[in-house]
Amino acid sequence: MRIQAGNPLMNVPYQRLFGAIAVIGIALAVDARASAPAGRFTVNGGTVLDKQTKLTWQRTPSATKYSLANAKTACAAAGVLLGGNGWRVPSIKELQTLIDYSQGSTPPLIDATAFPATAADSFWSSTPLSGSASMAWYVSFYWGTAANDVVTSTFYVRCVR
Repeated sequence: MRIQAGNPLMNVPYQRLFGAIAVIGIALAVDARASAPAGRFTVNGGTVLDKQTKLTWQRTPSATKYSLANAKTACAAAGVLLGGNGWRVPSIKELQTLIDYSQGSTPPLIDATAFPATAADSFWSSTPLSGSASMAWYVSFYWGTAANDVVTSTFYVRCVR
């Protein structure tokens, strides 16, 4: 759209126009997602059942940071300690369901009762960046955000099945 002389937008003082843009930007930046409802998680020894997603999570995450390939290996072997089969690195959508924004500005942004000893740090997902075999998504439980990095970077992992 081209703004021409005589257009009503031309009569708006630039301070009001930029003020309106700033307000819109702030409104878009506010996170409106809800936190986990009470009773959502059931702790069972070293695992946590998420009643909403029906996923079973490793309660205490790895104490070691891994490349994505090594995180996948660690999760595949997690059944020895956690019991059962099918342990794996979660997808980005699965991992994002654990972010708990009710923690406010106090990281880690995760339910500390269900998931104690979680570092306010980044955790691998198994989701590759679209079009790239060398990059994958992770979640930062410090910021409550998702981002991507090269798969040789080292992050924590919380296994799921």
